[in-house]
Amino acid sequence: MHKSTLFFLIVLISSNLLAQNIKSNDEPSSLITNVQLIDGTGTPSRKASVRFSGNKILEVGNLTALKGEVVINGNGMVLAPGFIDSHSHIGGSLAKFPEALADLNQGVTTIVSGQDGYGSYVDSMKAGIARKPIAINIATYTGHTDLREKVLGINQMNRPATDKEIAAMQAILLSELKKGSLGLSTGLEYEGAYFSSRNEVMELAKTAAAEKSRYISHIRSEDIALANALEEIIAIGREAKLPVQISHIKLALKDDWGKSSNIIAQLQTARLNGVDITADCYPYEFWHSTLKVLFPKTDYTNPVSAQYAVDHTFDPTQSILIRFAPNTSYAGKTISQIAEMRKEIPAKTLMGLIAEADAYEKAHPDVSGVEALVAKSMTDSDVINFLSWANTNICSDGSNGGHPRGYGSFTRILGNYIRDKKIMSLETAIQKMTSLSAEHVGIKNRGVIAAGYFADFVLFNPVTVKDNASFKDSKALSDGIEKVWVNGVCVYNDKKSTNQYPGTFIGR
Repeated sequence: MHKSTLFFLIVLISSNLLAQNIKSNDEPSSLITNVQLIDGTGTPSRKASVRFSGNKILEVGNLTALKGEVVINGNGMVLAPGFIDSHSHIGGSLAKFPEALADLNQGVTTIVSGQDGYGSYVDSMKAGIARKPIAINIATYTGHTDLREKVLGINQMNRPATDKEIAAMQAILLSELKKGSLGLSTGLEYEGAYFSSRNEVMELAKTAAAEKSRYISHIRSEDIALANALEEIIAIGREAKLPVQISHIKLALKDDWGKSSNIIAQLQTARLNGVDITADCYPYEFWHSTLKVLFPKTDYTNPVSAQYAVDHTFDPTQSILIRFAPNTSYAGKTISQIAEMRKEIPAKTLMGLIAEADAYEKAHPDVSGVEALVAKSMTDSDVINFLSWANTNICSDGSNGGHPRGYGSFTRILGNYIRDKKIMSLETAIQKMTSLSAEHVGIKNRGVIAAGYFADFVLFNPVTVKDNASFKDSKALSDGIEKVWVNGVCVYNDKKSTNQYPGTFIGR
């Protein structure tokens, strides 16, 4: 057969298959037209239309509406792939808030949970979605701290695991990976994993590597021992031979502020030496965690360490206690304000708050989230450098309230950092929110607008897009996000949920 004839037949067959795909679907195909398409690859925006049917994209290009097709006029706005949040804590609230407005109001269509060493097991997550359908997609890592708790027991977390216990954790991890977990996550700065040995983490990482999965980590220190923590995650990537990612990369020690370029150079050197190391980052100078992370040596009753925290690891005049069950009147006040109320210096107040929270937790074992702090511990110039590194994708590290990042991270990037500060092109920012996120966590067929990919989209106005969430109103909805589709279904329109729940569990 002549080559030109063969080519014609291939094109004809492809066209017929496309037509059959459209025709066989119970609902008509849809066409989004009159948009400025930013497809997630980092290439320049272009005018194009997008045809989709069911949960898949069929065509992208200069398209004419088909008979009976649903046509959506984008009114010249930007159409991008739905954003992928590589580090999210929204998952725990989805049973109560399945409409997921925290995510949808900023254009996020897929979240990755199981971060910082904590999370749900795959079977439990799938069962939860079956019981209560959700509006967004969700994937998960398997948490190291969860494994420790299951094998060592809740009262034995303050020691390294034995070889036998490591083997037991490896067996559980392997089972979860085979069920679809993206890989292993650790929260080595937190109590539940702080006492784990490097060997323990390394052996679990090797199990993840054997299944061709990934490792993501809230590293062992973001302040006083940052150099050792970075060396550890680089060593894990090199020796276990798997991709490793630093969660919410930051410089949390005041002494290190302004040194982000040095850290990036170190990570780039590791990449040039064959270690697939990446990072994610959220666009705020404030983190959200517990009071205890302010003590790098976990010596919470040591006045010297408490004073060191005040002087070096956070600013008590700008750091807000957003939740404190033992005394709810403290919520919303800075550590300095609480110290003034108690007629103490901030260091003494810090120790007292931790002691009171511990006592409350022991007296109320069924209560979770006894205390939480939003701490000023970064500079904007360092945040911008980390966001700009070619191997950093965007995340929120957010939950359903508390820190404004849960509702505003992605729109803050689009408005404050791209339109106003112009730290990078809009196309590059979108790529960091979509295809790069998908690549870093191992999600396939999402994050790009192209034929065959899932139909997750966000339509937004680049002129008006803006985050509105603040510490006073952490759930304020963003401006400029016009419509959001998940798996081909419009789930968010004009700042409201459409009460559709097409979200799915995404397995590795």
